[in-house]
Parts: sequence; structure tokens; C-alpha cells
Amino acid sequence: MPAAATVAERLEQHQVALYLLAIGAGVALGFAAPLAAGSLDVVVTPFLAALLYVTFLQVRAADLVASLRDRRFLGAVLLVNFMVGPLVVAALSPLLPADDAIRVGALLVLLCPCVDYVVVFSGLAGGANQRLLAATPLLLLAQMLLVPVYLTLMLGDGRDVIDPGPFLWAFIVLIVLPLAVAWLTQAWAARSTAGRWVSDAASPTMVPLMMAVLFTAVGSQVPRIDSRIADLAGVIAVYALFIVAMCVIGLLVARGLRLPGDSGTAVVLSGVTRNSLVVLPLALALPVGAELAAATVITQTLVELIAMVTMVWAFKRAARRR
Repeated sequence: MPAAATVAERLEQHQVALYLLAIGAGVALGFAAPLAAGSLDVVVTPFLAALLYVTFLQVRAADLVASLRDRRFLGAVLLVNFMVGPLVVAALSPLLPADDAIRVGALLVLLCPCVDYVVVFSGLAGGANQRLLAATPLLLLAQMLLVPVYLTLMLGDGRDVIDPGPFLWAFIVLIVLPLAVAWLTQAWAARSTAGRWVSDAASPTMVPLMMAVLFTAVGSQVPRIDSRIADLAGVIAVYALFIVAMCVIGLLVARGLRLPGDSGTAVVLSGVTRNSLVVLPLALALPVGAELAAATVITQTLVELIAMVTMVWAFKRAARRR
């Protein structure tokens, strides 16, 4: 499919500009038509699942099994996210606004590492996305066990916040099902011309699907934070500081453990990205201040998406220089 390949190459060449355009369009729609934009949240998960399916088409089962044997990488991801990361959150917590709902929302999202679109961003940045995919069960299990403990230490009531339901639901819908369908497609493509056509046709859709995820995720959330922007202004700086700190820490850990370049990139992105799409239902279920806590989580998503697009550009540019 040479025409499709040419289109995919052109989209990839301009992907950062296209992602920024999608984010900007989402922000504009959120402000201009908040009712219409707010209804987009129902399509975020289907778009994200489709994006992960296309990403997983490039990950063979054998590669995933091999990634599970990479103990240095898995150790680095766990170290960054569950030992160093919580220390960074604790150090930044005095800078959070005094409002209890904002503090709970911010701590909840910052303590939970991402397990879904980080796999996509890692692949776009040249990172070892198959290793991150292999690490997702460990990341999910560790955050369900450890985040309540960390929240209890920082707030005194963290054990009542974590409900395993949203985490398990996200793991099944965003990881297990897309991965299973991707592997079925790979098996089909190995035996059938129609299967190869479907597999080849899916590859050029990655950039448009990422644009759709960014547009719908940002557009659907902007109306929810617009009225609380004054309350949330103080937390934006904390989110930005967290991203910078975790980026530096991830680079230092990757260098200290002498990880290959693609593994190091994946470790950095894993440390920076948070599990906001999964944490949001937890914030909405809080007994007090749920709306403001959810807006705090949503604000982190907007800050992080802009950072992710920037980091993809930076890592790809650094790779070209090597």
C-alpha cells in the first residue's frame, strides 16, 4: 500500500504540529461550545482503545514475553514510579493549594503512573513501548497496593479513596482487549491476504487517532475546569514542576542503570505520565469536594498532554542528532 505508506510518512513528519493543532482545537471548542464539547467524553475511551490497538499491532507476542525478562528495565520503572516519584510528590505537596479537594485530587493523580497512552507516546518518541506494555500489570498492581499507603501517610485517609474497580476496568478495556484483537489480527495477516490488508490499512491511522484522542480529551475537559480556573491556578505550577523533576530523575536513573536509549526514553515517559483517565472516576466518587477534585485531575491531564507532545518532539530530535 504505497499511497497509504506515503500518507503515513507525511503525517509522521508533521505529527507534533498536528498534535498541537488538535489540542488547540479542543481548547477552542471547549470555550466556544462547552455543552457540545462536554459530551465528547463518551468517545475518549473508544478512541484511546482504537489507538492502543493500532500500537499493539506493532508488538509481537514473542517481543512482549522477552520484555518480561528485562529485569533492569522493570526495576527502573518501579524505582522511578514507586520509590522516587512519591518522594517528589511529598516534596511538592506543601506547594499545593490549601483546599482539601484540590490536595486529594492532585496527590491521587500524581501518585498513579499511566498504563495506557504512555505506551503510544513512548513508541512515538522512539521508546521501548513493548517493554512498557509488559510492565503494565506490575504498574497497576503496585499502584493499587501502594497508593493507598502513600495517601494515608500524606493525608491520613487514603485507604478509603482507592477502589480497584476502575483500575481493573481500564486494564481490561484499554490493554487486554486491544492487545488480544491486535494479536488476532497479526495471526490473520500471517495466513490471509485480507488480514494483511487490514493490518497494513491500520498503520497509517495512528496519527489521526492520536489527534482524535487529544481533541476529544482536551475538548471534553475544558468546560469542566473553566469555572474553577482561579481555584486551580496554583496546582498548575506543581504539575509543571513534577514533570520537570520526573524527567530529570528518569534520565538519571536510566543513565545510572546503563539502559539502552529506547528503554531510557520509556522510563522517562513512564515517570512523567500519570493515570488520569483511570483516576478521574475515583475523584468523582469522593464524598466531599468531588467536582473540584475531578477538575484538579482534569487539569493535570491538560498540562501533561502538552508536555507529552513536547517530549516526543525533543526525543525524536535528540535521536536524529545521535
